[in-house]
This record gives sequence, structure tokens and C-alpha cells, in this order.
Amino acid sequence: MNFYKYHGTGNDFILIDRMNKNQNLILSKEQIALLCNRRFGIGADGLMILKASTIADFEMIYYNSDGNISSMCGNGGRCISQFYFDQGYGKDHVTFIAIDGLHDAWSTNQQIKLKMSDVQIVDRRDDNTFVLDTGSPHYVQIETDKTLIDNIFKFGQSIRYNDEFKNTGINVNIVLTEGANKIRMATYERGVEDETYSCGTGVVAASISYAIKESLQGESEVNVTTKGGDLSVSFKINDATITEIYLTGPARFVFSGSVDRSII
Repeated sequence: MNFYKYHGTGNDFILIDRMNKNQNLILSKEQIALLCNRRFGIGADGLMILKASTIADFEMIYYNSDGNISSMCGNGGRCISQFYFDQGYGKDHVTFIAIDGLHDAWSTNQQIKLKMSDVQIVDRRDDNTFVLDTGSPHYVQIETDKTLIDNIFKFGQSIRYNDEFKNTGINVNIVLTEGANKIRMATYERGVEDETYSCGTGVVAASISYAIKESLQGESEVNVTTKGGDLSVSFKINDATITEIYLTGPARFVFSGSVDRSII
């Protein structure tokens, strides 16, 4: 089985091309978890299948590293779009279907710009705490204490496995403001059950939470530094609705190879 490895600001993925295959690729939860294992497999935060679609240029099938089918992954969407271009299926623009609906992506200046789903509801728990769904559910806490970013694993687990979220799970983000429309953040991801170097839907959630805290209205752009690199998020806030959300950043090919199906 041939595979390709990509990353978006350190958020890394195994990609498998099934665009021209007549049969679906069937991998069990245990097989996907093994492939994503960093000691016994290829190693990745998730696995994606590039699949032909009748309503878009392709369909994105995404699995977390635990082998479970996942909600939307922003960096994954950017990486699979770059993969689509690299495979020669398209050039500058693509429309694809993901678990949360249709998305558009553009290749520009060696970066991928991805249109995300609108956000209709933001649950503001207090001045600094927000819960919202940006294609995946996120808990965002804006802090001034840098030590929480350095200890995101412990803090993330305490939220992800509390009584409110332990059944469905939630991604947990700590955000530091570093200047006007500039933030730094760390993310604990459900399904990976660890810190990831970057999380696209988390970057979007953090940027929107920052904008609401700062009482921004209309069009905004927030620059975000993650452990794996820098991204930007632009959007439009009209009262409680956030539209025209675009996530922009690099998506890089790392290596390709093949794995013997008998070992998995």
C-alpha cells in the first residue's frame, strides 16, 4: 500500500490516494492506529484518504491517530488539498467535501488558503473562556500565564476528561495574546490524546475567541503562532455569527513510501 506523509505546521498526516480506484480502501480502527503509531508504524496525528466524489473535486476521509473517524481537521484539509495539487489532479483551486460539508482551497505563495465552515454559536463561559465548534469542538482559554502553554497536556486532559466532555470529547486550547491581532497557542487534541504541534480548527477557534474578547466586529485577521509554525485566520463577525472564515498556512510534503499490508 503506497502512502504519502505531509504536515501543516507540524500537524502531520498519512495520505492515501484512492481517486482512481474502483474499490473503497478498508482499514480497521486497529490498522489505522498502528500506521499512525510513532514507534511501530509510520507515525502521524491522523490518516486521510483522497477519494473521488460526484459532487466535488474529491472527498476527504479523515481518521484520528486512534483509528476513529474524526470531525473536520483544518490542517488536514490544507494538506490534502496540497496533496491533490501535487498528484496533478488540479492546479490552483479545489472544492472538496468533508464530514462538515463543502470546502474550497487555493494554492498561493507556497501556502494553502482553506475556507472553513461558518460558526453560528459561541458559548462564552466567562471573560476568558469559550466553547465553540469550528468543524470540531473546541474549548479555548485565554491566559496571561505562559506556564499553562508549557503544561498543555495536563491541563488539556483535565478539561477533556471532566464530567461535561468525557463522553463526546473536546479539543483544548490555551491562548496567549502577544500584541494587536497576534496570539500564541497550544492545543491538546482528542483522538490523538496528546498535544499536537498545531491544530487548524483550534487556530480558528482561538482566533475567533480572541476577537470576541477584544470586541472586534466586521472583518478581522489574526496571526497565530503554534509550536509547529505560523498561520493566519481571517473572518467577518456580524453580531453572533462568524462568516468568511479562511485558514492560511504552509502544507508540506515530507516523504512517501509503501507498507506491506501483511504487517498491519
